[in-house]
Amino acid sequence: MKAIIQDRYGSPEALEFGDVDPPAPGDDEVLVRVHAAAVNALDWHVMRGDPYLARPMMGLRGPRAKIRGRDFAGRIESVGRNVTRLKAGDEVFGEADGAFAEYLAAPEGVVAHKPARLTFEQAAAIPLAGNTALMGLRDLGQVQPGHRVLINGASGGVGTFAVQIAKAFGADVTGVCSTRNVEQTLALGADRVVDYTSDDFTTGTTRYNLIFDLVGNRSLTESRRVLTPTGKLVLSGGGVYRGGSIVGPMALMVKGMVLARFARWVDVLQAEQRAANLTALAELAEAGKLTPVIERTYPLSEAASAIHYLETEHARAKVVITV
Repeated sequence: MKAIIQDRYGSPEALEFGDVDPPAPGDDEVLVRVHAAAVNALDWHVMRGDPYLARPMMGLRGPRAKIRGRDFAGRIESVGRNVTRLKAGDEVFGEADGAFAEYLAAPEGVVAHKPARLTFEQAAAIPLAGNTALMGLRDLGQVQPGHRVLINGASGGVGTFAVQIAKAFGADVTGVCSTRNVEQTLALGADRVVDYTSDDFTTGTTRYNLIFDLVGNRSLTESRRVLTPTGKLVLSGGGVYRGGSIVGPMALMVKGMVLARFARWVDVLQAEQRAANLTALAELAEAGKLTPVIERTYPLSEAASAIHYLETEHARAKVVITV
């Protein structure tokens, strides 16, 4: 099968479009014929082995997972003997290593039925980013109807989902983005937008029940200033970062995790892959409350260019690979 293979860390030139044997599903896995996959910041971090502090988890000399990609959508070819919830022929989506390939073996627990109203490309855009948004808002943020929610980074992959999910939960949503993304953010349902090129949300008079920070370009103290007395800051982005450091975007996250031990107003999201969360996102999509925003698509053979674009061009919403 064709796949995007990586044996060493480096630039997009470290990625090879080549042939490998298709995987065989284990007892608890499904074999998926991939129709589409999505690009995430995780892909370029793993491509470069960056930040260096993460290499013990990714692989010291090269990535442990030799095929890039995490988010996928496709059709099940076969299932392992312990799989009971899914069957051959089901259209599914999920998150597992090796998505930039024609076939992928994934544990049943990270796969769910694809929303019927979405294309494979749209469904592939959901898993990592959608799950991050859902867990940040629902689980840590505990958003309730009428809550004032600010999403810092509203035009990015996670942010476009967060705006829609927060609105589906009945929140009053403020999105923070650049000038070129104001109309898109409003179209997704935001009640108002703060253009960070001309305004600073941390100096305003509005107080928020939840700040969901996907960018990390404001200090913890600055964000706390605009929280309500019982409000919470949820971090899921560690700072503006272009690569090449030991700690990278993890510095602010580490500060947040330390402070969260003593303070109830801050928390750091550590998203987990769950089929139940994918099902919840699928239900929102089927109800017309969640529609993935795709900026660009690339064929599998050009996945390296897709990762490079996401890494360097401040991409809006999602970038998707067609297989």
